[in-house]
Amino acid sequence: MASTPEFIPIGSQKHDPAWKHCQMIKCGDRTQLKCIYCGKVFSGGGIHRIKEHLAGQKGNAASCLRVHADVRLSMQQSLDGVVVKKKKKKQKIAEDIRNLAPAINKVENTFVNQNEVDSGLQLLSLPNAVGSNSCFPAKEEGFIKSPVRRKRGRPKNISPPPTTSDAHPIGKLNSGTLKAKDQVHMAIGRFLYDVGVPLDAVNSIYFQPMIDAIASAGPALEGPSYHDLRGWILKNAVVEVNTALERFKAAWGRTGCSIMADEFTSETGKTLISFFIYCPEGTMFLKSVDASYIVTSVDALFELLKGVVEEVGVRHVIQVITNYGENYTAAANRLTEAFPTMFCTPCAARRINLMLEDIEKLEWINTTTERAQSISKFIHNHSAVLNMMRKHTGGKELIQPNNTRSAANFTTLQNMVSLKENLRAMVTSQEWLDCPYSKKPISVQMTDLFCSQTFWSHCITIIRLTQPLVRILRMVDSNKKPAMGFIYEGMYRAKETIKKELKKKEDYMPYWNIIDWRWDRRFHSPLHAAGFFLNPRFFYSIQGDVHTEVMSGMLDCIERLVPDIKIQDKINKELSSYKNASGDFGRKMAIRARNSLFPADWWSTYGGGCPNLTRLAIRILSQTCSTSGCNRDLIPVEHIHGQKRNRLEHQRLYDLVFVQYNLRLQQRKLLRNKPFDPISHDNIDHLEDWVVEKEPFFEENGDLDWIALDQPITNTANSEFTSDEPEGLDTGFDDEEIYNIGIDEEEDDDNGG
Repeated sequence: MASTPEFIPIGSQKHDPAWKHCQMIKCGDRTQLKCIYCGKVFSGGGIHRIKEHLAGQKGNAASCLRVHADVRLSMQQSLDGVVVKKKKKKQKIAEDIRNLAPAINKVENTFVNQNEVDSGLQLLSLPNAVGSNSCFPAKEEGFIKSPVRRKRGRPKNISPPPTTSDAHPIGKLNSGTLKAKDQVHMAIGRFLYDVGVPLDAVNSIYFQPMIDAIASAGPALEGPSYHDLRGWILKNAVVEVNTALERFKAAWGRTGCSIMADEFTSETGKTLISFFIYCPEGTMFLKSVDASYIVTSVDALFELLKGVVEEVGVRHVIQVITNYGENYTAAANRLTEAFPTMFCTPCAARRINLMLEDIEKLEWINTTTERAQSISKFIHNHSAVLNMMRKHTGGKELIQPNNTRSAANFTTLQNMVSLKENLRAMVTSQEWLDCPYSKKPISVQMTDLFCSQTFWSHCITIIRLTQPLVRILRMVDSNKKPAMGFIYEGMYRAKETIKKELKKKEDYMPYWNIIDWRWDRRFHSPLHAAGFFLNPRFFYSIQGDVHTEVMSGMLDCIERLVPDIKIQDKINKELSSYKNASGDFGRKMAIRARNSLFPADWWSTYGGGCPNLTRLAIRILSQTCSTSGCNRDLIPVEHIHGQKRNRLEHQRLYDLVFVQYNLRLQQRKLLRNKPFDPISHDNIDHLEDWVVEKEPFFEENGDLDWIALDQPITNTANSEFTSDEPEGLDTGFDDEEIYNIGIDEEEDDDNGG
């Protein structure tokens, strides 16, 4: 049976221009080259044979009948250039040898003088074929007169002539001078400004490797053409991305995976759904679908989701995460009926963000936030005031970004509280009193605000009420580790914190109602409860019996995710070892690791005595709770759904979107600390209320010199979730009111409420 051909990526070390117009494939033990135009496969002859084929040069290869005329011409010129290059190389070698004559004569004279002293040494006669002035290395025993075999090409001991200092302006980079570095940076900036590339493109993890690759190639490197970028380079990038994604797919068998359906509306009003597959190894973009005529039909939406599950492999899928709506709910119910070994769950990040938005609308919270925002706008629109603030805060920034506008509001209030004394010192300093802005009405308000104990007291209360929800949002959007083992505990702690802060039921119930309205019992997925049960950090902190809701969720997961009843029975037996912390679960190391290892890692290390339960635990704890993919900006998703399109060009665009999405998803996990500037246009969407003045721009003192701004010292934003954040685990999980509030409401509804 013939083996299936395997495409081999063409590495960057392949410099011949013909490599751009062919593919390298491996069939069995043989490596072959394939023309991308006519598909002809060459078993021998190397890249030179391909070049002759493309150039239409008869003799060693048949001519390609489908190659573009410009490619044929360039291949012919390349073949002609080889001949010319060989001639020039021979001429240069001869010239180098002539230039070396004085040095060789000097060496010969030295050898002659030395020979008069050490008569044992004899000069090595130079072969006539190379020239009387050529020289070769001598053996250490002495210069023995012996024939030397002629080699083709330049002799190894002959160095090329030194280049002139003005050969290329960028060629001076090795000197490390500031001027050379500035020239390079200006060239990069000029290019970015000309083509309109967002300036945060330099934050890409691929930016510096690109600079290094260009520098290593030396001066006068010819850049890729437009056709190169949309041709062989894109094709090789697709191969590279697919190769990287194979590692993700290999992990699905052990950890399972989550399908994430991210619905959004394009600029032209189309409803698009992008599908991603998540596992702890990483998130991959699968495809994008124009769902404008699908989301309104339960049948069509079900068929779409069903097709994606089958494409990924139902044996790997633990859950499908979607938006929440009537059509999605109905389609999800049909999907779990068709595939009874998986769950459908809503996106947790969206629901938690809605909770924060609702809490922010409460009058006293909204008033406090608006007062803080008005002061921040004044600071961030006057360079002298902004520099003064950064001076008194030690370079720390006032605003803290987050994934959503509401979360950014609350994290900024928290950051302002941490800088309270610095801000007070600023508005009471002599420098501030001498500043021309200190007499303005807004400046007086800022002074009063920063010196107001009531304002800071309100800020602290807001932070205490919202910090648990902000933490959950950061957790479910994290790129670092899966959040399934933490989401249930997070919701419990949020309600517990609010109750402890406000104490009276009439005070904390409005906040609980907001949470329960957005997170009703339809969102209590059995996966969330099972994740809590299987997280040793939380499970062993339970005081008394495990609550019925948690235990029921765990049993639901056993029945649905493990269809084999024999294995179900084994898991039930193994549960007792986990509950009693017997065997390896009771080791001192395992006990210490409950709070330090992520849950799936803990089971992988200490669950060997319960293999069936361990496998299930790892598959549950390895899932995400959100549909967050990556930033869709500048990815031409909508182009692949256009009405006017050529089939070939459509496939090219699809491959481009595939590469762009997956490259960004891969670097999300690597780029954790992103440089941050609050007044940057790139951050306006979430921070507009903190940096943009509502009134028209008007500046009396001409204080708009942005180049004079002092840059923040701590100007990076890290929204990553870590498992070692303070949790208050000593309080346990025994507040029945938190568990039963939703049940009581359902009973009231059932009784005709």
